[in-house]
Amino acid sequence: MTTPDNWQKSSFSGSGDGNNCLELASTPTTTHLRESDDPTTVLTTTRTPLTHLLDALRGGDL
Repeated sequence: MTTPDNWQKSSFSGSGDGNNCLELASTPTTTHLRESDDPTTVLTTTRTPLTHLLDALRGGDL
């Protein structure tokens, strides 16, 4: 599996190095997530499970 090179982080994280944040990147079929403090560890998922997670977080279910 190749790791994408189009990583993006939230504007809420600040612009300097060392800011803790979650970074996202995507390919046509998957979404990749990594912690800025440990960019070598990458979680890979698809749209449906990630959507369910975000909906649960927004709804206060988790």
